[in-house]
Amino acid sequence: MTVSEHRTDLSDAQRLLVDLVSIPSPSGEEGEAAERLVDFFEDHDREAWIDDVGNVRAPADDSVLLTSHIDTVPGDIPVEIEETDDDRLLWGRGSVDATGPLAAMAVAAVETGVSFIGVVGEEVDSRGARHVVDSGRAEPGVVVNGEPSGWNGITLGYRGLLAGTYVATSESGHTSRPENNAIQDGMDWWNRVESEFDPDEYLPVFERVTCKPVSFQGGTTDDGLSVEVTMDVQFRIPPEYTVGDVREMADGQLNGGTVHWYDSVPPVMQSPRTNVARAFRAAIRNAGGDPRLLRKTGTSDMNIFASDWDCPMVTYGPGDSDLDHAPNEHLSLTEYDDAVDVLVDVCERLTGGDE
Repeated sequence: MTVSEHRTDLSDAQRLLVDLVSIPSPSGEEGEAAERLVDFFEDHDREAWIDDVGNVRAPADDSVLLTSHIDTVPGDIPVEIEETDDDRLLWGRGSVDATGPLAAMAVAAVETGVSFIGVVGEEVDSRGARHVVDSGRAEPGVVVNGEPSGWNGITLGYRGLLAGTYVATSESGHTSRPENNAIQDGMDWWNRVESEFDPDEYLPVFERVTCKPVSFQGGTTDDGLSVEVTMDVQFRIPPEYTVGDVREMADGQLNGGTVHWYDSVPPVMQSPRTNVARAFRAAIRNAGGDPRLLRKTGTSDMNIFASDWDCPMVTYGPGDSDLDHAPNEHLSLTEYDDAVDVLVDVCERLTGGDE
């Protein structure tokens, strides 16, 4: 059924979710969704505004900061609500990553009076989260970052990221010559890098350094005098390593050519014994769930916040992360409601509101 046919029987929390999913918000085009969030806070007597980079700020009790990203990856998935035997499923781009967590956090922030920030650009360069920490915002008591973990899961760790561009140039020459040209230098470097980080096959993916070339261009220059190669590469870095460790190891394999390292995000691993992790486990059990502790092989804005703030953090949100960026992205409204309840419970435990 269409969204409009369901609108009258949706709760206020569900209407916010449906509205946000219905507003296209790929990275760089978050403005309309940000305005809807501001309207939601103002309708509930909360001050909110859009900052210089497009983040939605709704400061309040800063013992807890709820934050998730407004942007989605591109993709046109028709927004509709599917009726099943025991649930309703909301289909649409962003329903899982991460409009579901974003809406749930906005609702919980309104209900409990804690701080909220909706950030932009997470899917491309995390410019929203970087702006938050670079602008000198005071460190909150705890951070709950919004990404899909399932309503009964909390994510404690993410691998980091190192990205760079390898460039090499050699003189052109007849292909019968035995000396390496720039293309071979690039291929040799990458083969050595992969050998350097070749993992034990039994090592979990989270604990490995994953090496990926993401683009490759090479050939003879237009003037015919040189051979050039350019290769963009990325490394996913587990907490066992620092970004500097991986960079040094990759640079150590160079035998011709150079690498311009242009992006780095440190890995993060939080303790399951922090006050916020304990509050989530208690809240999930209180809602009838069995808490799951997760580690993710990608990165998130939690990496950005953890690199500048020393407060306890977790990542949480409704949705199956296997549906991130997928053409069949959809979210259970029952799970969404459960996640709102868990977030409200957590915030009350951390602010003393349940006493």
